[in-house]
Amino acid sequence: MKKDFMFTSESVTEGHPDKVCDQISDAIVDHFLEQDPSSRVIAECAVSVSILFIAARFASDAVVDFPNVARRVIRHIGYDQQDFNAKTCSVLTSLKELPVEEHCCFDERALSEDEIERIPARNQVTVFGFACNQTPALMPLPIWLAHKLSRQITHVRREKILPYLCPEGKTDVGIEYRNRRPHRIHSITVTASQAHTYEPSLQKIRNDIYETVIKPSFEDEAIKPDQNTDIFINPEGAFISGGPSVHSGLTGRKTAIDTYGEYARHSGAALSGKDPLRIDRVAAYAARYAAKNLVAAGLADECEVQLSYSVTLSRPASIQVETFGTGRIPDEELVKLLEKHFEFRLAGIMRNFNLRRLPQIVKGGFYEKLAAYGHMGRTDIDVPWEKTDKAELLR
Repeated sequence: MKKDFMFTSESVTEGHPDKVCDQISDAIVDHFLEQDPSSRVIAECAVSVSILFIAARFASDAVVDFPNVARRVIRHIGYDQQDFNAKTCSVLTSLKELPVEEHCCFDERALSEDEIERIPARNQVTVFGFACNQTPALMPLPIWLAHKLSRQITHVRREKILPYLCPEGKTDVGIEYRNRRPHRIHSITVTASQAHTYEPSLQKIRNDIYETVIKPSFEDEAIKPDQNTDIFINPEGAFISGGPSVHSGLTGRKTAIDTYGEYARHSGAALSGKDPLRIDRVAAYAARYAAKNLVAAGLADECEVQLSYSVTLSRPASIQVETFGTGRIPDEELVKLLEKHFEFRLAGIMRNFNLRRLPQIVKGGFYEKLAAYGHMGRTDIDVPWEKTDKAELLR
């Protein structure tokens, strides 16, 4: 395995069309679960120019106004341009209400261990969880920094520090590794969209973004840009308006940004737009929780947990751990620790993380907040799979 390399990860702001779709899809999930935690729902979106399309299948006692949810999300993101805004965009829906037997018929909080064992995963899927000690959140440094930059773009826009910015932005951070450890910042690319009604010079935009976005993002970082770091700000020139009026978006098209910035493996299945009975969503959270606790316990510097499920079984058919040569004990022994101390059954994950009731507890929607700036490594909201409460036990 090569130990000296450069790795780049990308992040986007909440105004990227793909992220607009993810946030609307998860806002729909939130609205169903807020009213009826037993809801089953799959919601997907597509957006282009001034048209938003929502496809949803659901079994629930909840009443959800799909267009109203979508317009609220668009308004909250900040789209108010003439080409795309919450008031005038057309919202088309294709809705299918599923038979009543599709409604979730159990309360995982009241189930015995034997009853949890009898609830199988309904999908055949392999998911991955990853953690490493490159950052305080135990995330790879490239995606951690890319998310910081994206958040800062949104901050300076919302706070009117750079009032000419529009909601869409993209960031890339390249890290030079030596002996598989971050060594220096190789490159930074920031692309931010601007309103067509206010056009400062390109040089002013670049200076503003460097001073208000890039510099603050690295103030508290151990590794900072140096004189040889390549910094590109709007390298292709002015990016006018951005968003759906410029390019289209789909739910689930940014899974690398949702997880580990491609530094580690991840499932190809979308995370957003699915209720907690979908094993391909919740098992990804459980795998991250397991990997993070192993690293927090000091048992490895890097750790990938792989869970493979079959449609007939409640437990993973296979659990694998890879520590890339950084493990303090053999990977096979780490698998035994996971099997002993962690819950990987569908109903057990739902129970331990309280996944069906978090939208009732977290104000402003729980899953909608995850749909931008990553489902993993979040420190701004209380996410159950980011806890390291089993680290001491594992030690």
